[in-house]
Parts: sequence; C-alpha cells; structure tokens
Amino acid sequence: IEIYSLHVDCKVTSRFAHTVITSRIVNRANESLEATFEVEIPKTAFITNFSMSMDGQVYPGIIKEKAAAQDEYDMAVSQGQSAGLVKITDRKLEQFHVSVSIAAASKVTFELIYEELLKRQLGKYELLIKVQPKQLVKHFQIDVHIFEPQGIQFLETDSTFMTNELTEALTKVQNETKAHILFKPTLDQQKKNSELDETLLNGDFVVRYDVKREATVGDIQIVNGYFVHYFAPQEMPVFPKNVIFVIDRSGSMTGRKIEQTRDALLKILQDLRPEDHFSFITFNNKVVEWKSSLLPATEENVASAAALVQTLSARGGTDINGALLAAVGALDKAEQLPERSVSMIILLTDGQPTSGERSVEVIQENVQKAINGKYALFCLGFGFDVSYKFLEKMALRNGGIARRIYENADAALQLQGFYQEVATPILMQIELQYPENSIEGLTKNNFKLFFEGSEITVSGKISNDLDLLPVEIKAQTHTSNLTLKEEANVKEKEQVFQNQKYIFGNFIERLWAYLNIQQLLEEAISAQEEDQKALEAQALDLSLRYSFVTPLTSMVVTKPQQQEELANKPTEAG
Repeated sequence: IEIYSLHVDCKVTSRFAHTVITSRIVNRANESLEATFEVEIPKTAFITNFSMSMDGQVYPGIIKEKAAAQDEYDMAVSQGQSAGLVKITDRKLEQFHVSVSIAAASKVTFELIYEELLKRQLGKYELLIKVQPKQLVKHFQIDVHIFEPQGIQFLETDSTFMTNELTEALTKVQNETKAHILFKPTLDQQKKNSELDETLLNGDFVVRYDVKREATVGDIQIVNGYFVHYFAPQEMPVFPKNVIFVIDRSGSMTGRKIEQTRDALLKILQDLRPEDHFSFITFNNKVVEWKSSLLPATEENVASAAALVQTLSARGGTDINGALLAAVGALDKAEQLPERSVSMIILLTDGQPTSGERSVEVIQENVQKAINGKYALFCLGFGFDVSYKFLEKMALRNGGIARRIYENADAALQLQGFYQEVATPILMQIELQYPENSIEGLTKNNFKLFFEGSEITVSGKISNDLDLLPVEIKAQTHTSNLTLKEEANVKEKEQVFQNQKYIFGNFIERLWAYLNIQQLLEEAISAQEEDQKALEAQALDLSLRYSFVTPLTSMVVTKPQQQEELANKPTEAG
C-alpha cells in the first residue's frame, strides 16, 4: 500500500481556519489490501466533510443527529464493532481513522475537511498540523494561506521534526495582510538516511502569528450580512490579583504528580506581582491553611511560601468540599485587599472526593452558594482519575474554566502555562453592545474577565439594511470605568473581502455558527436540566445546518459493500 500523494491545504481567513487533507493511495500488490487514512486534528476543530473515492465511486460521510446515526449504525452492525472513528490522542489532538479494502492495482482518495476558529492565547494564534504519513510520500505538500485584513504583526513556523535539509523545503512569502507558507519536501529530503526508507516527517508543524491592532474598539469584519468583532485591548494597567491555590496532596498524588506540582508552584510563585495577594490551602482528608489570611506577594512572603511548597508530600483522602469552602472563607474575611482587584481560586486535584462531602452535586451547590458570583474558580484536573465533568461544571458555574493536565513529562509546563493565561487580568465586567433591533443571533457579548494576550470574539447577523453598525464597549479597568464607541461602515467592511481569491464566501457565517455551537455546548454543561435540553437542541440544529461533527452529531461513513462506520466527536469529559 503506497501513499503517493498527501496534501494539507489550509486557508486561514481572519482567524477562521478551513483545512482540507487529501490522501491518495495505491495498492501495488496483486491481491486486495486494507488502505488506512489516519490523521490527527485539533480537538477544537469540527470535522465538516469526509469522502472516499474509488473506482469512479464517491462514498461521502453524512452528518446526522447522534441518536439517529447510532440507531442506523446498530442496525447495520452488531454492537461489538461500534468503536467509532475518532478518539482523543493527546491534550491538543484527536485522531480520525478510516480503513477500506482496495483491490489489487486500485487506487483510493480520502478527503477530510475540518474548520476551527483560532483562539488567541498569550499573544498569539496557533495553527497546529500533525504530520505523520508513516512512510515516504512522493508528492507531499502543506500549504497554509493566511489573510488577516488587520495586518500581520508577526509570523513564525515551528516544527518538532525539522532538519537542515527539510528547512530547504519550507518557503514563506508574506506581505502586509497575507502570507503563504509552503512545505514541500522531496523523497530524499524526507528520508532519515539514504540507505533506509524511513521518514523524518513525524510530529507537529505549527504556524504562530498575531495581527496588528490599531483601533481601540477592536476590529469589525462583515461578509454577506454576518459580522465578527474582535476585541483585544493592549497596554492596559493590570488588576492586582488575590489568588488562593488549593492543592490536592492526597495519596494518589504521590511520586511524579506531586513533584511536578511542586516544580510548577515554585515557578508560579516567582511570577506573582508585588501588588498581588496570595495564600495556599493544601488538602487530603484534612484541610490545612498555610496562613490565616492572604499575604502580599513580597519577596519575603514568596520565599516562605516556596519553603512550604518544597515540603509538600502526598497521602490520605480527598476533601474537595472542605478545601474549596475554606478558600472562599479566606477570601470573604480577607482585609486590606486592593479596592479594584480580581479574586480567584485555583484548584488542582487528581481524584474524586473521597472524604468529607462526597456527593459531587452537593459540593457543586455548596461552592456556588458560597462563591455567589464574587470570585472566579479555576479547576485543574490532573490525569484521568478525576471526574472532569464535575470540575468543568463547577468552574463554568463560577466564572472560571477547567483544564485537564495530562500526565506527561511536561505537566509542570502545562500548569505554568495555565497560570500565565490567567495571570494578567486587565478588564472586568466587559459588555459589547450593538443595536438590538438590527442584530440577530448575537453570540455571547458580556464577559466577567479579560486577560492580557487573549481576545474577545462576538459575532452576529445584521438583520436589516444598516449602513452603519454602531458598537459600544463598557468595561472596568484597574483605574477607571471605560466606554468605547465606534461606527463601522457596512459597505466598506464588505469590500475588504470582495476580491480575495481564496476566501470561501460565507466564512463569517460559518465562524458565527462554530462560535455559537461552542458557546451553547459550554453553557449546557453548567445549566439546569431543562435549560440544558433547550441549549443542546439549538446547538444540534446549527451542527446539522452547517454540517459540523460536534458532540451532538455523528458522521455516518458508508464503505463499498454497504458497510457503515460512525465518526463521533469525543469530549474531554468522555
């Protein structure tokens, strides 16, 4: 079985990435063999199309509601084989896998299309392409086209497998608003060494970039009556933070996990600003508060905290409820905290609650009642023994987010990376307002916190013939209340994309649908049951209308001889 051509074609228009992977395979044997198409795609992406073509026949993947697809599938196949075609492979990727039997000397073409909105983190967007052909490929090519009307601030490529020879196969052409990256290694360049037919191409190919930001009110882009508004203010004063680290030191944390936690916390302590206040709570079946109150992050206090962190050891049970309520209590009674400041609790745990209150529903209720909207709760789940669903629900209900920390060599870096994302809050209570009577289907437009290096994205449909789209942004900064106003000229904005060759016409509409689905699914996680059903119904409707494989839909892939397989989107919560 020979892959004679593999092409990854990615077009990024205003952060929205549309990727097409085409693999052409020939069976050089004189008997029929199994051909496999296996690619890893970002977890944040939605598959939108897949097809196999052989012997002049095209076998498309059809996207249906998950339950309906499952019924159809169960009729076609006995239960034992419904393993599905997509599984999570690491913290950023999931794998899509299809195999089909092809006759001697026959060919098959696989094509997979997926889309995602690139998210700005720590001041850059990252486009990740996993390269793993597992054999030498005669025609191998990656094309990345980027068009950013705001202008490209910087652009870099990075790869885990580059050699000097391979670098020669990489070209980058760039002007003010556009870039084209081409990676096209010859067979010789792909080889590990001249004697063996082993490929060097195995790992990540990453493009990172950021855009220019001139306008304070952000950037508005409009295509076919849909708009997207990007807002990422710069050079704002940073809010002081009051942060309590709640660290699990139960028995299951022993060994590498507690070591990596210690390493990460020592680095994080160094990153605290002098105007921040902080404290530690460690817990197993007992909850221990490091100090009776939050302390300013002076050199002395940080050194004393570092000494405590060095002694962290793991044994005993897991009283998550007691630990979180102690953290809320500490923030409630804290005095001398800066007037305009951001208070947050960062929980790190690797297990289920096993002592104190054990019912996750009761813990969620207790914590939400205690926090009562005053503080943000971030939950980090270490490894796979945690109930991620429980942590995610609790974080989303309390203005934070959850993140799984993978038990790899880089776990300490994952923890630090997460802290860096929330380390610099520069706006609070942000609201982006548009004329109510002329905008439909507006995505989320009010946000509790904005962290430097990230970006707020709002999208909607302009319902009547507006010439000007007025925007008003209200927010609190560390020093004052902020109001920004602007009017976007609809016709002018639409011109921007008119003559761009490689833009798929309705990309802002698809971006709007993608963002809407992501937000509805996130809202559904923390909603009450009856609301949850309504939110999921809306997300399902959009997933079907725009053909996205989301956690609510499935793609039915039919092969020759009427065999059927299902592609489902896995979620972090399983």
